[in-house]
Amino acid sequence: MDKNQLSRRNFLGKSAIIGAAGVIGMSALSSCSAKSQTVDYEFPPLLDLAPDGKPLKAGLVGCGNRGTGAALNFLAAGHDLHLVALADVFEDKVWDCRNKLMKQRVEVPEQNCFWGFDGYKELMALDLDVVILATPPHFRPTHFDAAIQAKKNVFLEKPVCVDPVGARQIIATAKKAENLGLTVITGTQRRHQRDYLETYKQVAGGAIGDLVAAKAFWMQSHVWFRTREEGWSDMEYMLRNWNNFCWLCGDHILDTHVHNIDIINWFMGKHPEEAVGFGGRAHRLTGDQYDYFSIDFDFGNGVFSHSFSRQIDGCANQLGELIMGTEGYTNCKNTIYNPDGSVKWTYEYPKDKDGRSTGVVKVSPYVQEHIHLVTAIRTNKPVVEAERTAVSTLTAIMGRTAAYTGQKVTWEEMMTSNMKLGPEKYEMGPVDMDFPVPVPGTQHKA
Repeated sequence: MDKNQLSRRNFLGKSAIIGAAGVIGMSALSSCSAKSQTVDYEFPPLLDLAPDGKPLKAGLVGCGNRGTGAALNFLAAGHDLHLVALADVFEDKVWDCRNKLMKQRVEVPEQNCFWGFDGYKELMALDLDVVILATPPHFRPTHFDAAIQAKKNVFLEKPVCVDPVGARQIIATAKKAENLGLTVITGTQRRHQRDYLETYKQVAGGAIGDLVAAKAFWMQSHVWFRTREEGWSDMEYMLRNWNNFCWLCGDHILDTHVHNIDIINWFMGKHPEEAVGFGGRAHRLTGDQYDYFSIDFDFGNGVFSHSFSRQIDGCANQLGELIMGTEGYTNCKNTIYNPDGSVKWTYEYPKDKDGRSTGVVKVSPYVQEHIHLVTAIRTNKPVVEAERTAVSTLTAIMGRTAAYTGQKVTWEEMMTSNMKLGPEKYEMGPVDMDFPVPVPGTQHKA
């Protein structure tokens, strides 16, 4: 096996998913190819609702829009699921989240609402079955370790870290979770999305032959930002504007584009060996991040993936992936093409009352991943996805480092790097850090 191969065995060690939907792993998959191939990957149980079982109590750490959404997704995954605790750095975020949940008829007891940098510790001291971690990604490794130490099952939003030190911490904590028999599902929802999963089966079964090249892309308009308000300290300003500081979110190559990078890693069956690329800043008004990235990932043996992302208004936008094979190509989501561009296979979506395709999967992948979480807990078939998501996050960090420095960066360098972003301590007030926008290379002389 290739040393970089990311098989199910590498991902999850002793963990396994069986569930009501059964297992596909190390078995021949039939596809639109004339041949079938063995696939070392276990697929999540694609149930419309998690099976009934013991009541599960969850706490949410990170009360922003994504955290609130993740909490509602959890509650929609099955019966007898309860959100009973909230924590965030900011008190106003906690109460805002609680008010939004109350409008959805979800009432969290006031005594279970915590805030401050250590609020998550108070939450994890409660009698909880599940912790949902949705803070800015910088804090994910520490919060994940605390959750596993407290023996909680975890939903872990992506990206799972912002630097190599954090990635290695996530991997180490994932091993602890496996040993404790806990379940950890991550927010890489495309791996729980029915059309992506069926397309993966086709490709893994040989539908496009040997994989020879790929591209991944996420190009969109600018995202939200906050300008500094009177009375905000350095720390408060950055935390309230976290999506624009690299130490908090990892730059948008991690915050959004990691989804596409994860898909390429998944379909390729391994992570790239090295990266070279570039990026830059054009229009951002706050923070220290780039507006665009263009990265060439080398998977070895002449196989490359071009990975590019951009957040600039007024440009052509697109989002997705494409993988070329010796016998065709795919958009990874729902279609297999012959080499001449004709359609070889398409995913069949549910139909509406008039018999027309709805164009969407039956269950939202944002809910499907929580169905997976609850199913694994209630059937006592634990699964831990954290390591594979750490690998995809570290792939994005490798690309970011290549762009920031202008150098070729290898996987081995990332796995041994001592890069750790952020301040030495967390407290409201001034932060003794500089945040220059990275500039690769050296200035030429006149």
